[in-house]
Amino acid sequence: MFAHRLAWPNRVNRLAALLEEKRRQGRPILDLTESNPTRVGLDYPVEEIRRAIADPGIAAYEPSARGLSAAREAVAAWHRRRGWVVDPERIVLTASTSEAYALLFKLLADPGETVLVPRPSYPLFDFLAALESVRPVPYPLESDGGWSIDLETLERLAAAQGPGRPRAIVTVNPNNPTGTALRPDELAALEEIAARHDLAVVSDEVFLDYLDDRSTADRSTGTRADRAGSAPHRAVSVLEGEGRALSFVLGGLSKSCGLPQMKLGWIVIRGPQAAAFEALERLELIADTYLSVGAPVQLGAAALLDLGEGIRAQIAARIRHNRAALAAAIGPSSACRLLPSAGGWYAVVQIPAVKSEENTVLALLDQDDVLVHPGYFFDFPHEAFLILSLLPERSTFVEALRRILSRSGAT
Repeated sequence: MFAHRLAWPNRVNRLAALLEEKRRQGRPILDLTESNPTRVGLDYPVEEIRRAIADPGIAAYEPSARGLSAAREAVAAWHRRRGWVVDPERIVLTASTSEAYALLFKLLADPGETVLVPRPSYPLFDFLAALESVRPVPYPLESDGGWSIDLETLERLAAAQGPGRPRAIVTVNPNNPTGTALRPDELAALEEIAARHDLAVVSDEVFLDYLDDRSTADRSTGTRADRAGSAPHRAVSVLEGEGRALSFVLGGLSKSCGLPQMKLGWIVIRGPQAAAFEALERLELIADTYLSVGAPVQLGAAALLDLGEGIRAQIAARIRHNRAALAAAIGPSSACRLLPSAGGWYAVVQIPAVKSEENTVLALLDQDDVLVHPGYFFDFPHEAFLILSLLPERSTFVEALRRILSRSGAT
């Protein structure tokens, strides 16, 4: 009776079962998997948010496949403040980044074809691809003093022909959870590979506002060439590339403004003019089929993007503090190692592989009341890694870290 896009039944793993039991017992959990910024003690301007979505125009229904022009103008202005010139006519609004992926997989790939996705990375790709009857094929990220794309393997995968050939390269910039961010040389190579093999680039840049200070440069001044040439190791947006390949850059209120409840994302289309124009027309038809973005959030987009600046500053400060606490706790003589990261909301800690990741995280939850993600959740190629969210309140993070290092034999 049911489709077979997803494996079923969806069995509860041991960690989820133990967490459910702990919560049933009422045990306080130090949660270092938290990804919801509205639950970590930030100061939200509640009244200002309420006013932003209280425009009288919400009583009228004005369907627009790409999104209301005022909202797209607001998104374009948001990009301009960051030094990127974006044409509002090349913006398509979505209800979320996940929906943006769904629309783009419909646009780019037929059932059975493939999209190339980074590994390790966010496991949601498997579900998003399966729901569109598309097959995700991983390309590796390498960690050798800093995460980078294995360009040789990516080239080989991109060159595949025949049934099920790849149609797009997905990059998460910076990556979740490794913090991998594109450098100018990597971006140039990525565009070259995509253009040579007639693939699109889908760049998820929802975490780009949370780069480590060492990975940033002033994007508000200078030409694109000046900015790229002056700092070859800095992180860059796909919007700063040469535009050789058809590209789709994703963003949204959820991460950049700390407003996941507002449900507004966007796709910026760039690349060769003819290909970009055709992609926009086709994407508009797909989006028109759903018309999923609500009027209140579109009418309030400009105000919400402005309010997001203050929320984002709080998140960035929290991340800096927790990352600094983590770096201070894991010194050169520690049995654990903090893996390098260019940015994002997460940190990766390598621990002694004396037992499996699963048993380690189960022991942390069962005996120490600390919840963390194991590396295998994100398809790390080997053990043993713990993935820590940097969002929790400072006292929670520091105490959880103390318990983690104690159990890992690092204190």
